[in-house]
Amino acid sequence: MRQGRTNFRKLGGLLGNDSPHRDLAATWIEPRHLLTHRKWAPATMAALHVAREAVAEAGWDDRELAEAVLFLGSSRGTADGGVEAWPQRRAFPLMAASNSLHCEPAAAISIELGIHGPWQVQASGCAAGLDALGMASLWLQSGLAPRAIVVAVDLPLSPLLLGNYAATGILSKDGTNDPYSPSTTGIIPAEAAAALTLEARGRPGTPKLAGYHANADAANAIDMPPGAPGLVALLEAAVERFGHPAAICPHASGTASNSAREPAAILNALGPSCICPVKPFTGHGIGGGGLLESVIVAAFLRSGRLPPPLPGLTCPDGLTMTPATLSPSAIVFKIASALGGKNSLVALQAPS
Repeated sequence: MRQGRTNFRKLGGLLGNDSPHRDLAATWIEPRHLLTHRKWAPATMAALHVAREAVAEAGWDDRELAEAVLFLGSSRGTADGGVEAWPQRRAFPLMAASNSLHCEPAAAISIELGIHGPWQVQASGCAAGLDALGMASLWLQSGLAPRAIVVAVDLPLSPLLLGNYAATGILSKDGTNDPYSPSTTGIIPAEAAAALTLEARGRPGTPKLAGYHANADAANAIDMPPGAPGLVALLEAAVERFGHPAAICPHASGTASNSAREPAAILNALGPSCICPVKPFTGHGIGGGGLLESVIVAAFLRSGRLPPPLPGLTCPDGLTMTPATLSPSAIVFKIASALGGKNSLVALQAPS
């Protein structure tokens, strides 16, 4: 990201040149053998890898792991290797495996890492990762657990899911990787897996999760409603609770409705603001994307910075992509808007 580079390739490199999506730009996890296992599905393996890395960085011992709770977010990207075939792994008929499709990654992390606290799965589409993070924070704030591990994963680059997205009309038609451009035509899909750890007491010098807020549009199953009143209300409530943010990491999906309505909602609720879109670098990781973007923002906040913008992006009028100078304890909002009308927000706070 600091070098202004991306890793997008044509999907023919993954699905083969006979795929109807062969010319679609996308990005995926390499090497593929990391996702292949005789017991666990590919999304489960991706979740396990990032969960182990997060726990190792946190330095938790077996006792601390046993006391933790686990929240996992995913959309439909756990289908690969479950009901659809995956190289070197037999596809299981739905419900024939020991766990149902959506919760296998959470169950596997609990089993493999020895987590005896409860696990929960959030499946709220593109908001799933943020919702998992928000629900984990509520558990810690209420004193129900001393620490939590939050994981999100989606592997949406399967023929079944890509066909569904194409039929809905949300896939990019021309590979434009500029979510606020007037010519954007849809999402650039991506595989995503991310994990982070939360501790009730926190640690000096590390970013904090200041809080979580969510609502629903109650209007439309596909598009953000005109004026994006749900998103406006979400941002206004977040400002009242957490104060005005130094920057916003927007959803920036690249769909036509999001391109027009999200910037207008930000201006309506917050006035002129700094935004730092991350999807132009990562692609749209669906249910795993929100947490992946939060992890990236938190990594930059460790050194008091924001992620840089990808060079050449269109910036909506009234907003800026110039990284703000962050003061200690500055607040950054990360937002996600899901099909079905779910809006979610987490407030990340720079170290004091």
